[in-house]
Amino acid sequence: MELSLHRLWIFTQVIESGGFSAATEKLFMSQPSISNQIRQLETSVKATLIDRSGARIKPTAEGEVLLEYAKRLFVLADEAVTAIAQVSGLEVGRIGVGGTTTAGTYLLPAVMSRFKELHPGIEFDLVVGNASEVSRALLAGEIGLAVMLGKPTAGQLVSEKLLSENLVLVAPQGHPLAGAPLQPDQLTEQRFLLRERGSATRIRQDAALETWGLPDVARADIWGQETIKQAVIAGLGISLISEHAIINEVAAGQLAVLEVASPLDARPVVVATRRDRLLSPAEQAFLRVLRGMNSWPTFRPYDAADDS
Repeated sequence: MELSLHRLWIFTQVIESGGFSAATEKLFMSQPSISNQIRQLETSVKATLIDRSGARIKPTAEGEVLLEYAKRLFVLADEAVTAIAQVSGLEVGRIGVGGTTTAGTYLLPAVMSRFKELHPGIEFDLVVGNASEVSRALLAGEIGLAVMLGKPTAGQLVSEKLLSENLVLVAPQGHPLAGAPLQPDQLTEQRFLLRERGSATRIRQDAALETWGLPDVARADIWGQETIKQAVIAGLGISLISEHAIINEVAAGQLAVLEVASPLDARPVVVATRRDRLLSPAEQAFLRVLRGMNSWPTFRPYDAADDS
């Protein structure tokens, strides 16, 4: 059985108007046309919907049932139009945003906070992972856009540069090499703690060791940037980490930055989207907030005295 919303609307107007003649003025249709539409509707539902025996028409028992459902349908249709207008007007909605580990941890929370100030009715989900995981979520349509360190490699993704970010070499506070500029050959006896494969940071770490002529240096793979920081603090090795990930640890005297004479190039911070995906109004609004970030947010260093 196939119901025509147009015929349902005509049916409700006939009942509410009290007759076919009265409905002609509301519907701007001739009486024969209205009668024909009602007959076709009755054929569709295989029931007589209007009792025409009295001076004033009224719905049959079957017509009463259909009228009730029709009214609910049209209320839902009105609500749908209102909801669409609200989403378009950024009153309500939800977005899914991704970030590679550094961007997702040290940049996106501040961006999300600014976005919520501007659009408090929009809720969000934040997915954080390494570059491979975030790219997969973008390609699968699980998130609409993602902030990444370095351009994505998948051909279906397009990106736009937002900011820049540097990797710095860190060691535990009091390390023998801390305090003076170093040549790369002074690092040959060190153990380098490296991010897991699939991470954009790992690609940069491997490239740095090649650039510094240290392809055979001792190394260990460690999953996650926070774990690497704790491992460095514990004296298990040194590591190349985002400059934005170590602010609190340096301020707290847990980590020291080693200055190497051959500095590494900054890497771009980009926002990536799927080439064939049209961003929703809320996602477009979030993109505008991202584009307005002309620098990384500055966080006050952690103060142990505040942790009371």
